[in-house]
This record gives sequence, structure tokens and C-alpha cells, in this order.
Amino acid sequence: MSKVIFITGASSGLGKAMASYLISKNYIVYGTSRNPEKVKDVDFPLIKMDVNDEASIRDGVSELLSKTKRIDVLINNAGIGITGPMEEIPIAEMEKSFSTNFYGPLRVTKAVLPTMRAQKSGLIINITSIAGYMGLPYRGIYSATKAALEIAMEAMRMEVAPFNIKMTNVAPGDFATNITERRYHAPVLDDSPYKHSYQMSLELMNQHVHSGENPKKLAVEIFKIINTENPKVHYKVGSFTQKFSIVLKKIVPDKTYEKMLKKHFKLDK
Repeated sequence: MSKVIFITGASSGLGKAMASYLISKNYIVYGTSRNPEKVKDVDFPLIKMDVNDEASIRDGVSELLSKTKRIDVLINNAGIGITGPMEEIPIAEMEKSFSTNFYGPLRVTKAVLPTMRAQKSGLIINITSIAGYMGLPYRGIYSATKAALEIAMEAMRMEVAPFNIKMTNVAPGDFATNITERRYHAPVLDDSPYKHSYQMSLELMNQHVHSGENPKKLAVEIFKIINTENPKVHYKVGSFTQKFSIVLKKIVPDKTYEKMLKKHFKLDK
């Protein structure tokens, strides 16, 4: 029997790429979107769901189960980007990012766990970010949301293991998606003390995304993980440089690593 795969935030970007690839592998795939009626170019069904709304999540999971009777794989992919100087990002925007990127996956996971326990099986894949392994300038809040998700899900992985429910975190690097169009970014203010360095960093971030790797690369890795008997705690999917940056952070002194980041983002001038 084909596995049922449930992917949050599947109307565009990485979620859409994963859903399209997995349905081509003959899985039963359902994605979620806050506004599925506005999405026209997908080859898999979308369920209306907002990861910030517990009632919406309950309804979404119930709708899925009414159609499939089971959930074999949950992919917590829904997320939003946020950029800006820490001093200038409104606290409300920071809270919104944590609600979507951190609490969102937790809300959805809590909603599907009773079904997976009853099945005595399940796999939960959390899409985090290589940015969650380091504090990136002008992306500090985004890094923090993904770092929090990594650590929380490390703990939950051990808690759900006795029920034959497996969990893993997958951290992508830069992929060519439309995330730059959908993220919140604090405006570059003319009178801001961060104006010059933030503007340069923002342009560099956008370049990295636009020249990023094909989202299908992540979809292929997710397919491999689904077919792995005992998934690892963490996976990193990205360029060699991005993955190696995590290794470097572990082996070089903190100030040396900080200098490397500042040079990379042209903040050393």
C-alpha cells in the first residue's frame, strides 16, 4: 500500500517541489496551503490549513484522515523568512516568525501524533535550515527560529521513539525558490545606522537564493530518507561550502568564525 505523505506549505518553493517529486514516485501526497483556491499549477491535492491556527490544523488533519485513514509521513515544511537589523525588526514580526517556523511544526506534529501512535508507525521530517546552525547577520531571527526547531525536535525524537515513530531534521542551504518574495524584511531606512551594511547583506542574500540549487535536489534527498529504515538525527542538504561552514564552526575559535562570516557578508570594512 502506498504511503500517505502530508506536506505543509506545499503551494510553492521547496514544499511544492517535494510534493511533485514524491507523487511521481507513486506515493499518496497531500499538501497544505492557507489559500489553496489561489493555487493553480500543482499536480497533487491541497488541503486548506494555517500552521498558526490550531483549529485550522485540526480541520486539515481531519480532512486528510477522512480521505486516507492514515498518515505515514509528515513533512513540516511551512515557514517564512525574515531579515533586518535585530534592533529595527518589530517584536511583533519576530513573534510571527517564531509562530510559523517554530510553533507551527510543533502544532502540526502534536495533531498527527495520536494517529501515528494508533498506527504504531510514522515518520516526521522537519525542514530546518543550515542558517539554524549559526547566527547570521541580518538573519538572526530566522536563524533563531530554525535553531530552536532543531533542538526541540532532537528532544521529541527521543520521546516518540518508543511508539515506533521516527523523526529527523533536514537542513537545506540556499535553493532557487521564491522565498525572497514572501519573507518579511525590515525596510532599509535612510537614517538607519545599519543602512549600508544591511543593504549590502540583503543584496547578497537575494543573490544566493536566486543562484541557489534546484529544489529537486532536496526532494530526492527526502525520498531517500523516507526509504531509510533508521533515519539519522540530522541531514544537511546544500552546497559543499554551506555544509562545510557547519563543520568549521565546530573546529575554529568563535572569533575566527565570526571574522569569516563578517568577511563573507562584507561587514569587515
